[in-house]
Amino acid sequence: MSHNKFVVRKVAVLGAGVMGAQIAAHLANANVEAILFDLPAKEGNPNGIVLRAIENLKKQNPSPVGVRSRAEAIKPANYDQHLHLLKDCDLVIEAIAERMDWKLGLYEKVAPHLGEKTIFATNTSGLSINKLAEGCPASMRPRFCGIHFFNPPRYMHLVEIIPCVTSDAEMLDQLEGFLVTTLGKGVVRAKDTPNFVANRIGVFSMLAAIHNAAKFGIRFDVVDDLTGPRLGRPKSATFRTADVVGLDTFAHVVKTMQDTLPNDPWHAELFKSPEWLTKLIEAGALGAKTKVGIYKKEGKTKLVLDPAAGNYVEANKKGDDAVKELMKIKDPAKRFAKLRESKNAEAQFLWACFRDVWHYIAYHLSDIADNARDVDLAIRWGFGWSEGPFETWQAAGWQQIAEWVKEDIAAGKGIVNAELPAWVFDGRTGVHAPEGSYSASGNKLVGRSQLDIYKRQLFPARLVGEAAPVYGETVFENDGVRAWTTGDELLVVSFKSKAHSIGPAVLEGVNKAIDLAEAQYKGLVMWHTEEPWSVGADLSSMLPAFMQQDWASIESMIKSFQDTSMRIRYSQIPVVAATQGYAFGGGCEFLMHCDRVVSHLETYIGLVEVGVGLLPGGGGCKEFALRAAQEQKGDLFAALKDYYMAIATAKVGTSAMEGQEIGYLRKSDLVVFNQYELLHVAKQQALAMAESGYRPPLRVTGFAVAGRTGRASIRGQLTNMKEGGFISEHDYFISDLIAEVMTGGDVEAGTLVDEQWLLEIERRNFLTLLKNPKTQERIAYMLQYNKPLRN
Repeated sequence: MSHNKFVVRKVAVLGAGVMGAQIAAHLANANVEAILFDLPAKEGNPNGIVLRAIENLKKQNPSPVGVRSRAEAIKPANYDQHLHLLKDCDLVIEAIAERMDWKLGLYEKVAPHLGEKTIFATNTSGLSINKLAEGCPASMRPRFCGIHFFNPPRYMHLVEIIPCVTSDAEMLDQLEGFLVTTLGKGVVRAKDTPNFVANRIGVFSMLAAIHNAAKFGIRFDVVDDLTGPRLGRPKSATFRTADVVGLDTFAHVVKTMQDTLPNDPWHAELFKSPEWLTKLIEAGALGAKTKVGIYKKEGKTKLVLDPAAGNYVEANKKGDDAVKELMKIKDPAKRFAKLRESKNAEAQFLWACFRDVWHYIAYHLSDIADNARDVDLAIRWGFGWSEGPFETWQAAGWQQIAEWVKEDIAAGKGIVNAELPAWVFDGRTGVHAPEGSYSASGNKLVGRSQLDIYKRQLFPARLVGEAAPVYGETVFENDGVRAWTTGDELLVVSFKSKAHSIGPAVLEGVNKAIDLAEAQYKGLVMWHTEEPWSVGADLSSMLPAFMQQDWASIESMIKSFQDTSMRIRYSQIPVVAATQGYAFGGGCEFLMHCDRVVSHLETYIGLVEVGVGLLPGGGGCKEFALRAAQEQKGDLFAALKDYYMAIATAKVGTSAMEGQEIGYLRKSDLVVFNQYELLHVAKQQALAMAESGYRPPLRVTGFAVAGRTGRASIRGQLTNMKEGGFISEHDYFISDLIAEVMTGGDVEAGTLVDEQWLLEIERRNFLTLLKNPKTQERIAYMLQYNKPLRN
């Protein structure tokens, strides 16, 4: 283990294609100076190829950059003019096309220009790392390895590190540390076998689904209905995933397996592109990037390929309801028993898909991965499954599943008749245990990495069979929250409500947690065991009072929310929130009142109340008006208007960085790239503030508001929008009431008010909207359909 500090100041990415450009973008997200190389353009600016790639980054959706300006931080370069820049790079990532000869030719070109300590890594999805290393100068080989990002690099958690036989162990540890903390990745050390871990098994799973769909006569759209979220997998499921990845890319990975795994028992039956896929590629129908692939659209009609007929049909078929009911059985042992015994073709298809993957991973565990944990985490992080294949097997009853798979193999129902390895039947109950995960090659349990970097992950990703996490000692608990401590003089409060919505029990619990923290602890950290941070106020908790038209009780609830926000702001201890996922409405308002917010990059934040016909009622309008007054430089309205528009249009920051840019988060709030490090960083922030002699901010006794003239200016803009058909009458009504709060009500411009003045207007206008029939329609529609109504 290295005790030397490893600092990455500058990284070069060779190849400005889809992956290379997006890797450079994610480096820029993380404040790493990135130089993006490609061939010199034949005409015009020699950096033309790279400049176009950088421009494309700004247009992509989902965006590879946290904010558009990060794309502009990437430095363009070309191989003819700028190779001298490589000597100052701590890391060089090669990401050109998957051609061994092209890669080796590039290595020969750049090797003389690398610094003595520069790490050189290839982002290949399946080529042999050892063969590539042989093409490097001998002096470079200890600093060479594979580094496989998954597409898109910003969003996919997995990176595989693939050592070659000459890779320096300390170098690999240093690289892993950089990937984990700076870039926020989950690292799996893979063996140098074709397609490594995730693609080898993930692509096999897709090929098995294609094989079994043909065998049981299941349409592609039905397969996708059955193999997506119903199985805890992405919405893109099977065939849509192939379209998203690119049918040419998918075929290339399959070809790699075909060319490099001739002795694999599944080679003859499975490692080949089906005829329909080859025809699509030949026709230039490559999936999402060409807008035609397995799926396509004609007007508003979505079509799916029917390979038997050789044409497209309307994609309107869903899985059998009876099979979906089987899939809802919570006990996995009973669920798989029902699927296996069912005569329904769709149930048989699902059972066959699971069985074939289990067969494959058991047969190949010893040569694909160091241990079963690496397999499951690679599939979860690289393919978006909620549970890895070994986890599912173990949860369903190891020995029973093993016997069923064995029986199917003997009956000729499997794809091949290769026998399961002996270790499967050695009396075990699974491959994951509190002591570690099974290594077939070593015939032992292997514990987790002991690198120092993982000490920052207080609660890392857990697998079925591992010890359940112990979230400290409970100090206080009610229906809404649990407050707990691990003995470090900090109190942590975690919400228990559905989607961490904020209702009376959460408000009571947060106030109790602040009481306890002020009396006994150095600080309070608000952190949940899973995302989202919070979807906002629990509107359903108001329903009983609403049904009785008990407006006094509802106003009391709103005031309690506002009081809690203010309590967070002015408590006698530092309050730090650690966020990931959605932070909407009231959840966002809580964050706006914390001393510090530590946000995962993928925090999606906004005051979205207008979507249900309301305005932010927990202090959000007040807070933006206050910030505008504090930030103004002689023109209060200019400082206020962007904040106003953020609320009036329900603008959502699609990253923590964009949340800072809009203003929901402060520039002093921290963005963390690895979600498993959030709690560690938040605790360190709270302790640092406490140790520096924390005092709450002084209450604001008076700040300027824009007054009647500010509201009139906003009304003028709203009138134009309404007359232009951009907003409805009710949108106008909502937006005008928001303007009244944020401009301070019926007062002169420049009038000094305090926070309570605005909170009272905010509360009054919230109630006005809640009583409005059109707002009530919006709320009912959202609760029923989970999407906004524009009326």
